[in-house]
Parts: sequence; structure tokens; C-alpha cells
Amino acid sequence: MEMTKIRINSKRLEATIHELGKIGLNSKGGLDRTTFTKSELAAREWLKGKLKELKLATKVDPAANIWAKRTGNEDNLPVISFGSHIDTVPNGGKYDGALGVLIALEIMTTLEENGIETRHPLELVSFSAEEPNPFGLSTFGSRAVTNKLRKEHIVDVKNSEGQLLTDALTIAGGSFNAFEEVVRSPNEFSAFLEVHIEQGKRLLNQSIPIGIVTAITGIYREVITVHGEANHAGTTLMGDRKDALTATSELILALEKACKQHPSNEVVGTIGKMNVSPGAANIIPEEVELTLEIRGKTREDIREVIAELETSIKTICNTRSIKLDRNVILDQDPAPMDETIINAMKQQATTLEYSSCLLGSMAGHDATHMASITKSGMLFVPSIDGKSHCPEEESRIEDIDKVANVLLHTILQLDEDLDN
Repeated sequence: MEMTKIRINSKRLEATIHELGKIGLNSKGGLDRTTFTKSELAAREWLKGKLKELKLATKVDPAANIWAKRTGNEDNLPVISFGSHIDTVPNGGKYDGALGVLIALEIMTTLEENGIETRHPLELVSFSAEEPNPFGLSTFGSRAVTNKLRKEHIVDVKNSEGQLLTDALTIAGGSFNAFEEVVRSPNEFSAFLEVHIEQGKRLLNQSIPIGIVTAITGIYREVITVHGEANHAGTTLMGDRKDALTATSELILALEKACKQHPSNEVVGTIGKMNVSPGAANIIPEEVELTLEIRGKTREDIREVIAELETSIKTICNTRSIKLDRNVILDQDPAPMDETIINAMKQQATTLEYSSCLLGSMAGHDATHMASITKSGMLFVPSIDGKSHCPEEESRIEDIDKVANVLLHTILQLDEDLDN
């Protein structure tokens, strides 16, 4: 068969989506397949069984990442790797993360049944613990591979039930003692590619089946403590109050205004966590602690919102006679995707006569970290109603089929073009 005519088997891919989607299914119709739980371990065994059927060289590294390698004609070349993750959030859906692994599995199967030989060795990966989890360490596997998460970061880490992460890691096939061996060198990779559902409505609203990611969002978080003055809610006149909560309300609206007025519509701000003290109906709030988050596709976009917010904070403090403490807890720069891969994806979408568009990822992914050691790229599949991290999460199989074929042919193009 001519390379240009090769297509994945969408019926088979759809069947595997539903097959894996039964593991961890709860009574609400969602998936409880959080990291290193019984259901997630069962999903791992299911995946390893599928890889064994393909006779791929499969291994579990010290971070419990699953790797499956298909040899190339020039096996001394670095690998082209692709995949995502199979863990879910509590009561999550069957597409987030898992779709990227299942498309990788389908591509490996398609190459095998068509007898396609590649120059590069190809490597499927299922990363451990991409989602927030009971151990509090998300993008666990990809951070470990890229040397951003080390032994000292996981010692004595426990979940709410008191289970040590190191013990859970061992059960999943990883190793604390050998954890430093998980790090991969940049010269081991030619490229990394990931498919994910969009988790938004941009593609759906434009009726475009393929999103080509230009960059993965930067994330900035800080904990802010607003200090006011507690007093009697009945006897303290409005002009005499130093209310920490009303000052916080003004701050929240200032963040919303700064993001809405920013020229980029991919700048977003959220305050999703807040504690009010003393927390009584008849006491004016003395203190509010909140977590503020800003996301944007460039560092400059994020800094512009922060600067605008700081101006508002000064005004709020002066007019309301309150004080404010700020503690930055995360300042992660955006991760640009590689132009060579972006261009290859655009070219293959055009060749296959599928419409596509460029867009930024407003959520974090394993590709964020892989981009620090190798050329990386991402494709998005439209999400029905923009839903994600819930049982209603869904993508149409016709869209999935198109994205999977673009990934397949992008891999084949990169196999020809890279490392010549």
C-alpha cells in the first residue's frame, strides 16, 4: 500500500476507547481511575496486554511510565515518541489523556498490519500521574523523565489514607531506589507528539476537526492574604470598616477586568479557592486567604495582567485601609511547540483534505515538559460542548479519526525529514 493511502482503523480505535473506558467506571457514569488506584493499575495491565499482542518491546521505568518500542531500519537514530496518559480525575471522562495513548496504540497497530518500516525507532508512552492526584504531584511521569522531579521530591509523600507514594510506585512497577535512572537524555529523542481533547469550544464553534497547538499555556499562581480588621457586624458603621472580604471582592473583579480587557482572548484569570476568617455571620471578616491563577500563551501576556492587577491592588489597599501579603507559588513559562512539527501537521492536514487551525493550549500537558528536551507538538480533537473532567466528556469518532490520521502521517513525514 502507498504510504499516502494508509489510514487508521476507526472502528477498532472506537472499540478500544470504550473497552478502556469500562475500567474504573463508577455508578455515576464517570471514571475513577486516579493514579496508582486499583482501577488505574488494572488499566495499566490492560494496556501492557495490548502492547504484548503487538510484540512491542515494552518496559516500565522507575517512575512507572510505560514505554513500548518499535524498531526502525536505522535503529541508531533517536526515537520518535508519542502518547499521553491513562489516569483520570475523580469522576472523569474516558477521552482525556487516554485518547492520546489509544491513538498511539492504533498507529502502532496500523504500521504493523501494513508492514510499514520506518527509519527511526518509534516509542509509545503512557506517562504516570498526569492529572492532579491524591499524592499532590501532577505531570509526575513527564517531570521525572525531564529531571524536574527527583528522589528528594517524593520521599515521605503520602496520600490522605497515609499510603506512601514510594510504596504505590513500587506496586505500579516503578522503583524509588532507581528513580534517578528515569531521566532521559535529549539525544535519545528526535521528537515527541501528543494528542489530546481540546477541553474547550474553540474548534467546535468553528466546525474545525483538527487543532494544531502552537504553545502550551504558562501558569502563574500566588497565594494572597488580605488583612482587614474584625469588628461587630451590627455596631460598626460602614464608613468605619476594614472589611477583608469586600476588599477581596474588589480584587477578584479587578483580575476579571484585567483579563477581559487584555488583547489576547487566551489570557484567563481565576480565583477558585478562598478562606474567610473568622467566618461568623456577625463578625466583619478580618482575613481572607485566596489562591489566584493567571494563564496565557506568552510570558508577556501574563506579566501584563499582573502589572494591571498590581495597580488595582495599590488602589484597593489605599482606599480601604487594608494590608495584603503575596506569595508566588508557581511561575511556569509557556512551552512553545516546535515549528518543524507544527508545519508537518499543517501539511498533512492539508494533504488529507482536513480543515485545521492553530491555537494555544490553555491547559497543561505532558508535552509541556517534553518540550524542554526535544522537539514537541500537539494535536487537539474537538470536545462536545467543551466538556472535560466530567462523565459527559465526549469527542466524535469522525473527528478522532481525522486527528489520528494526521498524527500517523506527521510521524511518517518526520521519520523522513528528521536526522538526515
